[in-house]
Amino acid sequence: MKRTLFIYIYIIFLFFCVPATVAQVKPHQENATADSIRISLLTCAAGGEIYSLFGHTAIRYENPAQGIDAVFNYGMFNFNAPNFILRFALGETDYQLGVTDYEHFAAEYNYLGRDVWQQTLNLTEEEKERLVTLLTENYRPENRVYRYNFFYDNCATRPRDQIERAVNGTLQYADNMNDYGTGISFRDLLHRYSEGHPWSRFGMDLCMGSKADKPINRRLAMFVPFYVQEYFNKAKIVDKEGQARPLVAKEEKIVVTGQTPADFITGGITPMQSASLLLALVAAISLYGIRKGKTFWGMDLILFPIAGIAGCILAFLALFSQHPAVSPNYLLFVFHPLHLFCLPCMLFRVRKRKISRYMLANFIVLTLFIGLWAIIPQRIPPAVLPLALCLLIRSASNLILAYKRK
Repeated sequence: MKRTLFIYIYIIFLFFCVPATVAQVKPHQENATADSIRISLLTCAAGGEIYSLFGHTAIRYENPAQGIDAVFNYGMFNFNAPNFILRFALGETDYQLGVTDYEHFAAEYNYLGRDVWQQTLNLTEEEKERLVTLLTENYRPENRVYRYNFFYDNCATRPRDQIERAVNGTLQYADNMNDYGTGISFRDLLHRYSEGHPWSRFGMDLCMGSKADKPINRRLAMFVPFYVQEYFNKAKIVDKEGQARPLVAKEEKIVVTGQTPADFITGGITPMQSASLLLALVAAISLYGIRKGKTFWGMDLILFPIAGIAGCILAFLALFSQHPAVSPNYLLFVFHPLHLFCLPCMLFRVRKRKISRYMLANFIVLTLFIGLWAIIPQRIPPAVLPLALCLLIRSASNLILAYKRK
């Protein structure tokens, strides 16, 4: 049961990087001819799985003189590592830099139906040499593993940082990258790239707390590979003499699959539709129970434990996880562990049609939560409203029956 819960946590969090197979490729040799080297930023289109909704970034290193065409991928992880799921939930996941040959990389994304764009970097021979040295140093066994953070240190930000370190001078972007007046938040970007995937979006929304709704600057937005691609297209390298040149010499699509985001849209019933149907069912049964004097406590035996389990997951993330933006989470007023821990006592009183103080407290808390919905400093998923109403109605129904008996 615990493993199932942690798997759920693992799934609903966005993996922004798709793992690739490590190839035994020597990425750099000292006698390489610098002017024959081409280094490019690869941006991969989104896929249909939650970990691929945000695309992927890698660096391609071509050295024809040495017969090398390799891709440096900071998205490697080992799912079979000890306590991987628990460590991911805690924000203690280790990713690593891997190297694979380009043909394998391109074949993988072609098979997945995900296009790949290549931005050839306009680097000098010295800058190419420095970047290859940085990547080679990163690929050393003692250096390749890093502490992954899906907003601040991931497979998109790592290539950006290495390229910035390699330029001879400064990398200047067209926009003010440190301006927080962008009007966008982490949640906005999660929503933008989960369009057409309502269940993935709902899962992420449940786990993201109020910090996810605070404005972010453009540099923080570059955790999304497509933002790195966009800002690189407008960036310039200003050398120490003050001379400026575009960072990107050329952009082209090198893997064309014919697939579009519409091909990955998931169908079926949405979270809002599911929650609304559940609300209609709960309301109808509860109303019938009030009229007939029946508690239908079996419904409480289903609803409250599920809400309690969800609350345990949210509480675990809020209290123990190092993931950014998961705490504080105001959804804990609706889904919290007390639903689970207080269940035996609460059901005992409900079955006897006695007044349950827990049901009374739950009724008050949920009434306040729904009444103050508009001013809660967190964007609450709309599907939470009918779910909260289900718990509210069940509390009200049991209280009414208890007062009638009294």
